[in-house]
Amino acid sequence: MQNPLLHFSGLPQFDQIKPEHVTPAITQLLNEARDLIAASSRDNTPPDWDNFVRPLEDMEEKIARAWSQVSHMNAVVNTPELREAYNANLPVLTAFYADLSQNEALYAKFRTLRASADFTKLTPEQRKIVENELRDFRLGGAELPEDKKAHFKAIQEKLSTLSAKFEENLLDTTNDFAHFVEQKSELAGIPEDVLQAAREAAEADKNPGWKFTLHFPSYMPVLQYADNRALREKLYFAYATRASEFGKPEWDNTRLITQILELRAESARLLGYASYAEVSLATKMAQTVPQVLDFLRSLAARARPFAEKDMEELEIYAAEKLALPDMQAWDVAYVSEKLREEKYAFSDQEVKQYFPEPRVLQGLFKVVETLYGVQVRKFEAPSWHKDVTFYDIADASGALIGQFYLDLYARNGKRGGAWMDEAITRRKKSRGVEIPVAFLTCNFSAPVGGKPALFTHDEVITLFHEFGHGLHHLLTRVEEYSVSGIKGVEWDAVELPSQFMENFCWEWDVLKHMTRHVDSGEHLPRALFDKMVTAKNFQAGMQTLRQIEFALFDMLLHGSFDPKGEQTPLQLLEQVRDEVAVVRPPDWNRFPNNFSHIFAGGYAAGYYSYKWAEVLSADAYSLFEENGVLSAETGHRFWNEILAQGGTRPALESFVAFRGREPTLDALLRHNGMTEAAA
Repeated sequence: MQNPLLHFSGLPQFDQIKPEHVTPAITQLLNEARDLIAASSRDNTPPDWDNFVRPLEDMEEKIARAWSQVSHMNAVVNTPELREAYNANLPVLTAFYADLSQNEALYAKFRTLRASADFTKLTPEQRKIVENELRDFRLGGAELPEDKKAHFKAIQEKLSTLSAKFEENLLDTTNDFAHFVEQKSELAGIPEDVLQAAREAAEADKNPGWKFTLHFPSYMPVLQYADNRALREKLYFAYATRASEFGKPEWDNTRLITQILELRAESARLLGYASYAEVSLATKMAQTVPQVLDFLRSLAARARPFAEKDMEELEIYAAEKLALPDMQAWDVAYVSEKLREEKYAFSDQEVKQYFPEPRVLQGLFKVVETLYGVQVRKFEAPSWHKDVTFYDIADASGALIGQFYLDLYARNGKRGGAWMDEAITRRKKSRGVEIPVAFLTCNFSAPVGGKPALFTHDEVITLFHEFGHGLHHLLTRVEEYSVSGIKGVEWDAVELPSQFMENFCWEWDVLKHMTRHVDSGEHLPRALFDKMVTAKNFQAGMQTLRQIEFALFDMLLHGSFDPKGEQTPLQLLEQVRDEVAVVRPPDWNRFPNNFSHIFAGGYAAGYYSYKWAEVLSADAYSLFEENGVLSAETGHRFWNEILAQGGTRPALESFVAFRGREPTLDALLRHNGMTEAAA
């Protein structure tokens, strides 16, 4: 029977994949790849696309496809056996790619192809791939002397292992925590559906009372609604100190952070860069570290007056209305929710009743169908968990153009957060065009008490955000693998389509079609929607500074911080907070220890991308505001110039082609209510 990870002619066979399949599949694929590389290196035929680049693309696609299934399952249905298989193969794959990126024979062939007359005959997509390969060989150490190549490779292998361990420690700490409450009087203020989920969780563990965890659907409502201050503090402390010295020593990420930073800095020096931040920016829209720091500090200066006003209002309300003159970090979400309820006369919990999952999905798909003239249809496919659903996207003629898996609920063994990942990438092959397939993953509350899952408005926004990433992958028209979908797109532009989609969650013409009260069946009242819009920029200044705090910390950490110096990452973070923050967490807060975006994700020296891309997305959306937010004509233009293009041209060119000019800050500041008129 064939190994399901070596099945490349259709959808992944998730119902058949087992941990014992991983090592044989990866071993076979890498052996085949090494044979191909050896043959390509020996071949003296002048390199062209068909005899040289295409076979390498075929090889890369097979490895990526098999490994994406393994890494995805490791993230969403983590087990000790799967983790062991994943960790056994991660360094092997890292070593393979490190060798590949330093292969002088392949590098020389790409240079030969670039200098040949044949290069001009390639399509623009093919030329871009060759240029990207040359850049990546340089960044991979291909030009280093032999002794330094080996050292550089060893660093890459170690970094991949450390990053995986960082994420595992965070997952294990999160999964390990449970707090049981037996007296309902201690749970005043917490919404009934949250209590129902907590009760069911306790019963599943054969315990009395209510079980609370650090998974977001359990943790956040306690911080937001629990009148019991001691309970809020207990959960906040557990969440804020995850993977630190306050827990099990074997799950402490403190030392890993230092090791990761030291190795990243060393790898940058080997390549001739002053810092790892410079290496990171070599593949992004932003060009220099000072440019990014100036951007962040300029935005911070615009946001600060609004943030200070937000904080002052919060402190006064806490002291005068809630008898909390010493408001602490575990009080901020609670006080904010009370203030918002009083100020705007509605709560998240009230709004949530109007967003049952089936209605939300129907509304999301209607937006996409209206803008792009496509059809979204539920379909069946093998999956990794009973809660996963699967969908097709067809064009106006009914032809299939993409497919996606939707995994919406939080559970043990699934890492936190929300993300989109690639299962299959659009590509032209001899048998026709391969249809792209995406993984869309969130961590929302599962259905309880026989009712459908209910989403907060923030969760609806998150769903739209991830679907925007999905559309970037699924609606591409590019047919060359390495620049198809989100591949080859600069990292600080990759959030443009996702943040762009968030805007529709604030449009009445959208929301009126995607709401229905879970009990009464009534649509969201216009009066309640108007209150939501009025409250949209509630604490926008504080939220903006919080994101800038993280982005500045990340860029300074990878730009000028000395991991071998006397200052610790935590002290650097405090320094950044001195500069920009208005909310100060306690001294024992260990945010760096769970900042997986930069230590276990792809955002190292790139967290600024969220704000950078938000400028692009707000400005792009402003054209829809001018032409009609559900304008199919503008939607098709966005598809043609942004979503369809993949990584075939610089993101700035795509933006200008769509918007007709370069981006400005104005739309972002207006959307966030941070203009002089709002002051």
